[in-house]
Amino acid sequence: MKKHVGKVVRVLLVLIIIGALVMFARTVNWHATWLSIKATSPAVLAVAAGVNLLSLALKGVRWWIFLRPVGVKSLGLAMRATFAGAGLNNILIANGGEAARVIFVARAAHVPSEKVLATLALERLFELVGYIILLALGVTFLRLPPSLERTRPFAILALAIMIGLLVYLVRHPQKADLPALEGEGLLHRVKVYSRNFLRTLTGISTAGRFAASLVISVGVWVLQVATYALTARAAHFDLSLVGTIATILAVNLGFAIRATPGNVGVFQMMYAVTAAAFGLDKNLATGVAFLIQAQQILPVTVLGLFAAPHLIFEKRRKTARPGN
Repeated sequence: MKKHVGKVVRVLLVLIIIGALVMFARTVNWHATWLSIKATSPAVLAVAAGVNLLSLALKGVRWWIFLRPVGVKSLGLAMRATFAGAGLNNILIANGGEAARVIFVARAAHVPSEKVLATLALERLFELVGYIILLALGVTFLRLPPSLERTRPFAILALAIMIGLLVYLVRHPQKADLPALEGEGLLHRVKVYSRNFLRTLTGISTAGRFAASLVISVGVWVLQVATYALTARAAHFDLSLVGTIATILAVNLGFAIRATPGNVGVFQMMYAVTAAAFGLDKNLATGVAFLIQAQQILPVTVLGLFAAPHLIFEKRRKTARPGN
């Protein structure tokens, strides 16, 4: 019964989002939007794309920090899997590339998938921590649109919960003392998988790794601000720093929910509506939003799709070596 309710809720949510996108699309002057895209400076846009790739590389380093203690020593493998996952996220809905990251690394490094999944959970947690810090600081110290201002109590509450969770993980008193499990069958395998996941999660949670990941997370979001600002400059779109931060906060409010591949459409709507709240032209803002996604999606997807088969074939080669 609960599964059916969940499916109905997801379908309704997708339909609501699609309806909002259709209504938004009907209000856009697409001719003006196209003119703003044509007037873009290719050189500045290329710099923005490079900054975005650097932020993604930092995410790979952040994941590697948690992968090392479970036996994945290769920074290159973490990088390739990060780019492959990001590329697949751009063509799949619901962040399907994250599952691929786990599979790629587990196969290539011959590490149990539950351990890799635990490292990815922490890496994704710090992506969220970085966003919540930016949101909490933004709604506290900046003059943002009312839609974002209303999130202040939720942002502060979420920040407090995150701090509590991180402290709990670091100070967890039973990092390796989980009881042994007996039995067989699917339920037993699920319990063993979950136990190993939790053991890994708490075992690699240290203050040093968390501090390094937090610094990297701040750097990732700073580079994202730079990416958005450079893209707006390339399109001659006069959006202030506060406005740039506001658009980043707005387009990432859905964080884990992607109703469309790459969140295309939803991204443009949220960016344009937020920029319009600062008195800027919605049509031009829509063009800038397309440019931001173009330089975020296209290079990352190409690099990611090149990395994905490489990881699969690398696993096959490593498996074949003992027989040579």
